[in-house]
Amino acid sequence: MTACLIVDDEIDIRTLIAMALKREGVICHLAADLAEARNLLNQHGHALSFCLTDMRLPDGDGLDLLDEIRTGWPNMPVAVITAHGQVDAAVRALKAGAFDFVSKPIEHAVLKRLLRDAQNLSATPHSLTEIPSEHPPQPTTPRPDAPQAQANSSLIGQSVAMHTLRSTIAKVARSQAPVFVCGESGTGKELVAREIHQHSARAQGPFIAVNCGAIPADLIESELFGHKKGAFTGAHHAHEGLFRAAEGGVLFLDEVADLPLGLQVKLLRAIQERKVRPVGESIEVPIDVRIISASHQDLNHAVTEGKFRHDLFYRLNVIELRVPPLRARLDDLPALCQHILNKLCTREDRPAPTLTADALVWLSQQPFPGNVRELENRLERALALTEIDHRHIGQRELSGESFHADERPPAAPPARLPSLAHDPAEAEEQRQVLSALAQTRWNRSEAARQLGLSLRQLRYRLSKWGIE
Repeated sequence: MTACLIVDDEIDIRTLIAMALKREGVICHLAADLAEARNLLNQHGHALSFCLTDMRLPDGDGLDLLDEIRTGWPNMPVAVITAHGQVDAAVRALKAGAFDFVSKPIEHAVLKRLLRDAQNLSATPHSLTEIPSEHPPQPTTPRPDAPQAQANSSLIGQSVAMHTLRSTIAKVARSQAPVFVCGESGTGKELVAREIHQHSARAQGPFIAVNCGAIPADLIESELFGHKKGAFTGAHHAHEGLFRAAEGGVLFLDEVADLPLGLQVKLLRAIQERKVRPVGESIEVPIDVRIISASHQDLNHAVTEGKFRHDLFYRLNVIELRVPPLRARLDDLPALCQHILNKLCTREDRPAPTLTADALVWLSQQPFPGNVRELENRLERALALTEIDHRHIGQRELSGESFHADERPPAAPPARLPSLAHDPAEAEEQRQVLSALAQTRWNRSEAARQLGLSLRQLRYRLSKWGIE
């Protein structure tokens, strides 16, 4: 049985809320101030499913009650009641850890949605961690064949950075607050957004991702908010828009910094009012969507330059979640590499190889400006060369450098070094020469230097053995 604590100094409001919730089968405990609320918590706190409290109370602030509940009953969701248009108060409550907020006058549909999300959250196991420890255990470097990550998380790695990230996600997932995910390109911002969604009360709802920079400026309003038939040239059918497609779930706005300034105003209104107006329509449509946004750009800098609205940034950035770059989590490199290779080889229906020790050492020394996306790109390219080694995952083919005449590599260096001679001594020499050439990506000058030969002596041997 669901039970709720309702705290509001206006008897009409708390009575109306109680009547609406009782019709949904909820047991309601009513309090007019903090003192009554504390007394009811002491009596029924263990049985309460959630709390709904006003921000302004005769003997204190609703945020004081929020803090006390988070300390004494950490699994109880708390929503706050704000006056209409008090966006600052709502943001302050969400930052303080409120599950959600509702504005006066409170509509019955809004209460039903709040009840649904609170019940879903109570039924959701504390998944990513047991509920996250402030001091995660110090991980050891995982073996390539070790379990890839916690079974209930798609985030790979056991480094301190990943423990911290999963801990933060577990806390963020228990809220309905807008989240801004920031980090360099290729760090996995969309993966983090999906992880938040999958461990939230909205997990059964849709997750709709949109790249704001990939939609033409003249179409993005229609894509987000929808349009009615005939609203503009080419609008032969009505379109519901991505906000309404994400109803009951999450709308992920990737590269939100690329939104035109004119649309930023309309996005701000949609988030504040929880309503959208399709292009060509005269009425607004209520929406029930959680917003998660992301960008590799520094939004603070964009605000300073006047390219992004400060009020929209303030509304989107209620909770900021920073995704660490690959260079900050090198302990995860072996597990990440094996996970990527397993995924690629499953797709191609082939056994997954294991990286050589040399390759792992070499990879750990790379800057990886493209982060995990760049790592996956390199490994996929290396798979095409059959043998996974550091000589196959170098930067050369990415950098666009030209090769000198005597450095030009063949289209596909041999995956295994052939034995071309019957004499054991000459076969060993061939092995050493070909190994040096492979390690230098067939840079003959460098290979000759490593072998202690002149370039002319190396060329003579290659010609003798019929190797071009």
